[in-house]
Amino acid sequence: VQLQASGGGLVQAGGSLRLSCVASGLTFGTYAVGWFRRAPGKEREFVIGIGGGVGRTYYGESARGRFTISRDNAKNTVYLDMNSLKPEDSAIYYCAADPGSSTMTAGRAHYWGQGTQVTVSS
Repeated sequence: VQLQASGGGLVQAGGSLRLSCVASGLTFGTYAVGWFRRAPGKEREFVIGIGGGVGRTYYGESARGRFTISRDNAKNTVYLDMNSLKPEDSAIYYCAADPGSSTMTAGRAHYWGQGTQVTVSS
């Protein structure tokens, strides 16, 4: 299984960014997929996830109201749209996949991508 994240970069505060993650080697549509982040000196944080199948969205504290997750099962891809970015959103963002949504919202996942850096300047 491989998860390939992309789309990170440098953006000014208040700006937007879209991250993508392409998965291979798993039955993508049946997996919950989501995003975590880790900022320097902080623990890994669950950001947002979407369940398999119909795809209910699960929000971490930092995501509600600003971040949106979507998935395209035909393309084995999950997207993270981040709006109104703040400097405190700066982190390495990791995509992840797990058979269960509850595992992910508890901060764990079976499969992990390599991470993409997001830096928000003030």
